[in-house]
Amino acid sequence: MLSERRLKVLRAIVQDYVGTEEPVGSKALTERHHLGVSPATVRNDMAVLEEEGFIAQPHTSAGRIPTDKGYRLFVDRLAGVKPLSAAERRAIQNFLDGAVDLDDVVARTVRLLAQLTRQVAVVQYPSLTRSTVRHVELLPLAPARVMLVLITDTGRVEQRMVDCPAPVGETALADLRARLNSRVVGRRFTDVPRLVQDLPESFEQDDRGTVSTVLAVLLETLVEETEERLMIGGTANLTRFGHDFPLTIRPVLEALEEQVVLLKLLGEATDSGMTVRIGHENAHEGLNSTSVVAVGYGSGDEAVAKLGVVGPTRMDYPGTMGAVRAVARYVGQILAES
Repeated sequence: MLSERRLKVLRAIVQDYVGTEEPVGSKALTERHHLGVSPATVRNDMAVLEEEGFIAQPHTSAGRIPTDKGYRLFVDRLAGVKPLSAAERRAIQNFLDGAVDLDDVVARTVRLLAQLTRQVAVVQYPSLTRSTVRHVELLPLAPARVMLVLITDTGRVEQRMVDCPAPVGETALADLRARLNSRVVGRRFTDVPRLVQDLPESFEQDDRGTVSTVLAVLLETLVEETEERLMIGGTANLTRFGHDFPLTIRPVLEALEEQVVLLKLLGEATDSGMTVRIGHENAHEGLNSTSVVAVGYGSGDEAVAKLGVVGPTRMDYPGTMGAVRAVARYVGQILAES
């Protein structure tokens, strides 16, 4: 275990390196921070931190920089989440309140996160597997053609055309709509197949073909839409950090193009807890020089998806964690009110 003094030295090194982009020397530390000890003691503490793998010497200069292990300790032990100012919170609320539908919410969230953190923002659409049914609408388009509209508790809307085996009247359609909604509204998508499997049998023989066809399209929609969707923005922000990537930025950009990689990066959104993965903690080799800050968001206690940012390991962790958490909270409020 590191002493409190050495933890203070490590915190000072991280803060200075993030702020100045320059390796940090003992002289600069004693001048900029009230550590209460001599430069010789700071040099000794830095030697111990280096020996234990928390800092490293990038070249023969006197300065040191944090390692992945150093950043990890900083995040776990030393970094509080930096709260946003009242003005920043108002700006987030005003920007997101103008959204007209779920796609607009996600698009605005990506832009906002990228601007606030000056990193790459990644937002996962609410997952149907963790959503509930708000309403199923059936609209007549032609005598034997119906539009099925599926609305989720997170504001997601899916539309499908249904070609029925026979003409279907307004009364029969209204009856099907009412019986279908009575079974599935407020229920998890994963429960829907079980809840509707015997529904055709409750109808007259002549109507069962139409009911079965509508249900088949509904269940196909659930299967198709379980594939996770993402939106990404702010990739150009990485160009500001060219020197933070040892060889080239290309592996990072290539990794960000792969949706499967990004989904793994955000992790399973089972709760609203924040995760910070640093450098080599990211399984994908192309992202070993980056850090990921992600948090779940949702309309209730349980997260329905995650959002976060990807940037260099030399990141303002307290500020980034504060921004990501605040945006997730506002998005959750919007989903709850939609």
